[in-house]
Amino acid sequence: MTVDDIDQELLRLLSADGRRTFSEMAGEVGLSVAAVKRRVDRLREIGVITGFTVKVDHTKLGWGIEAFTELRYAGATPVSAIITSAFAVPEVQAVYAIAGDPDALVHLRVRDIRHLQQAIDRMRRTGPVVGTKTLMVLGSWNRDDPAPGPVSDER
Repeated sequence: MTVDDIDQELLRLLSADGRRTFSEMAGEVGLSVAAVKRRVDRLREIGVITGFTVKVDHTKLGWGIEAFTELRYAGATPVSAIITSAFAVPEVQAVYAIAGDPDALVHLRVRDIRHLQQAIDRMRRTGPVVGTKTLMVLGSWNRDDPAPGPVSDER
């Protein structure tokens, strides 16, 4: 399974806009439309591309607060139980079972601070949670987004 520089560029283009046409990508990478389609099909067949999705601005839906909560579990709670218990809380966006202390890191999205408190309380009631620590997100960026602009320190 080889993924060359052109495949990497196609992945970058699709990550930026999953609705980009084969024709647009062909113009960007210097290949024919058929060659781009074959490459994208191959990337799907070998499991590099696992799906296409939409990016949602959750703040416009009223869920503008993000936080990460560290969870500590009692005893030898299995990883599967950690993931299952967090899955039961609708505000949970992702669960990362991790080695060491804490046992898991949970990404939450909520409407306001009261909603955050309610979500954390529900997580505390699911499974043998013995401790939590919550970190509020002030800003974020990830590799699938365009490069961040200059940092401004407005006061």
